[in-house]
Amino acid sequence: MKKYIPVLKRTQMFAGVGENEIGSMLSCLGARLCTYKKGEYVFRQGEHLNDITVLVEGNLHIQRDDYWGNRSILGHISAGEMFGEAYVAPESGALMNDVVAMEDSAVIFFNVNRVITTCPSACRFHALVVRNMFFAISEKNRKLVQKLNHMSGRTTREKLISYLSEESKRQNSAKFEIPFNRQQLADFLSVDRSAMSNELCKMRDEGLLEFEKNRFRMF
Repeated sequence: MKKYIPVLKRTQMFAGVGENEIGSMLSCLGARLCTYKKGEYVFRQGEHLNDITVLVEGNLHIQRDDYWGNRSILGHISAGEMFGEAYVAPESGALMNDVVAMEDSAVIFFNVNRVITTCPSACRFHALVVRNMFFAISEKNRKLVQKLNHMSGRTTREKLISYLSEESKRQNSAKFEIPFNRQQLADFLSVDRSAMSNELCKMRDEGLLEFEKNRFRMF
C-alpha cells in the first residue's frame, strides 16, 4: 500500500497532508488495498457500503444494465478520485449501480467511521481530511449537475456539444482526450451509437471539430 502514498497525496481527500503523515494515518483510517482485473466488479448493484474508497490505479466505470441488457454509463472514475461516499450514511440504502474496472485497477478502502471520528492518537491532519472530504463531495455534486446539463439536450448534437465543450474547458485546450470509446460515450449520453457517430461526422464535415478515436479538436 505504501507505493500508493504519492497517489493519495495528490487526491482531494488528502490535500495539504504530507506523505509521511498519510503513511501514519493509513492504520488510523482502517485502510485496506484491493486489486481488480479488467472487467471485474468493484461493487455490484444492491450492495451496502461501509467504506469510502479511492482509486489509486487504473480506471472504473459507474454503470447500470437494464433487464434487456441495455447499458448506461453514469460516470467515469480516474486514479486519485474518491467514490462510494454517497452510500455510506446509515440511511443511504443499497448501491444503485455497478462499479466495474475498465483495466487492471487498485482501490484503497477507508472505514467511514474511522474517517469521520477523531482517532485516539489525535492525528494532526485528521480534521483536514474530514474537511477535504466535504469539499470533494461538493465537487461530486457539481459534476452531477454537469451530467444533468449534458442529458438535458433534446438532440444528440446538443448532448455532444455540451459534453465536448465541458471537456475542452476542463482540460483548458481545444485539443483533448475523453475517457470513453464510441460505445461508452453513447452509453454515457444515453444516445444511439450509430446516430451519435453520424452526428459526429456531420459536425466534422461542418468544420466544428476533428476527431480520431477518443481524441478531439474543437474549432
